[in-house]
Amino acid sequence: MLPSIFVSHGAPTLPLEDAPAREFLRDLGRGRTRPNAILCVSAHWETDEPAVSEVERPATIHDFYGFPQALYRLTYPAPGAPALARRVAGLVNRAGLSCRLDASQGLDHGAWCPLLLMYPKADIPVAQLSVQPGRDGRHHLGLGRALSALRGEGVLILGSGGAVHNLRRLDWGQTGTPPAEFAVAFDRWLDERVTAGDAEALANFRDVAPGAAQAQPTDEHFLPLIVAFGAAGEGAQGRRLHQSYTYGSLSMAAFEFSNR
Repeated sequence: MLPSIFVSHGAPTLPLEDAPAREFLRDLGRGRTRPNAILCVSAHWETDEPAVSEVERPATIHDFYGFPQALYRLTYPAPGAPALARRVAGLVNRAGLSCRLDASQGLDHGAWCPLLLMYPKADIPVAQLSVQPGRDGRHHLGLGRALSALRGEGVLILGSGGAVHNLRRLDWGQTGTPPAEFAVAFDRWLDERVTAGDAEALANFRDVAPGAAQAQPTDEHFLPLIVAFGAAGEGAQGRRLHQSYTYGSLSMAAFEFSNR
């Protein structure tokens, strides 16, 4: 059974930056069992109900503007995973949640930025699963748990978002800036709850986590973590794989989850 993983993908420029998180993601791909396929749950694909990409050759989506031109030249030509997408939709529908197949969704930067570093050959089939910011954490926990069988089929379930994600509090002009206190407090709480396997607290982070309103002004960057945690199954626990900060308060924390 592969563990499920959550990574913070940071700014779109991460593949071009000399940053600890970039080196971590490179090592993460080299140091693990090669998956048969990847299901990426990205913060940047938002839908009202779950959707999964059923695309033979997903396009690289440059869903940002105002960055260096070198970033727009990067592509991630991984094959799609239509069979996996159909398997995902079946599992989610059988769990009592509605899931549709999407024949046009490419790989947004929440997916291709970390995957470019983890698996630079782009030779592992990839499908994307959307998040539903209009639904609560319990919904996303259930969505993840519906997918837990995939880990025994060689599928890496990769949540990609941001452990702390408040763009209004970033310090774009500084490097080496000490992390903001609210970010550190939220990160510490997150590490404790993940290690304890506290599904209830993670699903209800908005109400119980210190500084949640500052650390996560909106939900979409935290929801992939809940899905990845849920995918580890009942009784799951986690451990932190990486911790660093960029731009003053953007946490790049990463976790893996399993119930072994």
